[in-house]
Amino acid sequence: MGIWSRKSIHDLQADNEKIELKLNRNLGPMQLIMIGIGCIIGAGLFSITGIAAAENAGPAIVISFLIAAIGCTAASLCYSELAAMIPISGSTYTYTYAIFGEFLALLMGWNLILEYAIGAATVAISWSAYAFSFLRDMGLELSPTISASPWHPLHHPTEGLLYGAINLPALLIVVALSILLILGIRQSALINALMVMIKVSVAVLFICIGFFFINDANYHPFIPENTGTFGEFGWSGIIRAAGIVFFAYIGFDAVSTTAQETKNPQRNIPIGIIGSLIICTALYILFSLVLVGLVNYKEINIAAPVVSAVDQTPFPWLKALVKLAILTGLTSVILVLLLGQSRILYAMSADGMLPSIFSKTLPKFQTPWISNIILMLFVGSIAAFVPIQIVGKMTSIGTLLAFVSVCLGVLVLHYRAPEMKRPFKVPGVPWIPLIGILVCLMLMLSLDYETWMRLIIWLAIGVAIYFSYSRYHVSGQH
Repeated sequence: MGIWSRKSIHDLQADNEKIELKLNRNLGPMQLIMIGIGCIIGAGLFSITGIAAAENAGPAIVISFLIAAIGCTAASLCYSELAAMIPISGSTYTYTYAIFGEFLALLMGWNLILEYAIGAATVAISWSAYAFSFLRDMGLELSPTISASPWHPLHHPTEGLLYGAINLPALLIVVALSILLILGIRQSALINALMVMIKVSVAVLFICIGFFFINDANYHPFIPENTGTFGEFGWSGIIRAAGIVFFAYIGFDAVSTTAQETKNPQRNIPIGIIGSLIICTALYILFSLVLVGLVNYKEINIAAPVVSAVDQTPFPWLKALVKLAILTGLTSVILVLLLGQSRILYAMSADGMLPSIFSKTLPKFQTPWISNIILMLFVGSIAAFVPIQIVGKMTSIGTLLAFVSVCLGVLVLHYRAPEMKRPFKVPGVPWIPLIGILVCLMLMLSLDYETWMRLIIWLAIGVAIYFSYSRYHVSGQH
């Protein structure tokens, strides 16, 4: 017992047999790929890309996506190995518990709130900006007072930046999707699959049509000269932008949070993780190349940059179609992030790390409904008031820390238990996990001081929770 007490993989698998009675196994490999794509393609592509290009990398944002993809590829292989060995809901939290012990597990579970809950809030803010623009095109003008927070303005084509009192659309979309999740995983997965097909189709359409209207002058200089400040253009800007757009790759790990609702998880979880990442990486590189080719990078420092890009084409119908697809795509991202977060809270509560209320399920729908309601209130409040730049960077640094933990965990398990059965094995151990660790640490170090301070304060709150509550309530089944 103690803060370094670990839960053996055999114990976790025994727990899995108990929990199987509470959660339905409905998800196959294609549904998992759809869940991965549904979470990956969203605000990172449709919003964060423009901000990172305008503030950090310029047209070289394409290189930033490539660098981020290297770290993600290594991390995705490590996630696949651990998810196949430990097919339990909880993702990085559960893996950390099995490898590093309960104290670090609590910290990692707490850190994952940055990735999932804060990530959902980030996407909801972006969703609201596109909804405002789409409704305005339809002749419905929402008041900025209820469409933007006091700290994050809306971009109006004629009136410029508009500040409001509350971002009500962002709050309402979080409420609506939380209710959907309470109604059941199967219904959520079917709706997610439909939204994924729509947004991928329109992203491909944007790439194909936008390619013919690229202004080559927008690519020069491809790597803008550094301003003298680290992270503001030049190669340091490319690295910092890679750390920021890492947010765009979040999602493939959400597949692992559905392990206890997946058929044959040892086989299907790796397929879902790696398949969704490959598809999205190709789309990201092409999409960002077209985006900065259509619009000068200095003009896309807004929450809805793709709207400006579509305006450079002579097809008014494309504008409405793209906005509708983006809204659909962002909706699926919020859905999957809220799904993943509720399952992590469920796993932590089942272990005694958090109060038992988080693992209460509705008998009729077999979903952790109280977790969903608490998340709805927390995520909705952040989406209603906090600027997208702050929550976007917080999500990136939280995710990078989780990926470092997973890559390190694979190394430790290969050293500690080389004989253990691995349904999926990372190729090139130890080099692939080491590459993942080094790239993710580099991207973390590229982020600004304020983001690091927020992370440290957040983790300090997690430490307080462990020593004041968790250590006295852990189930003790080590």
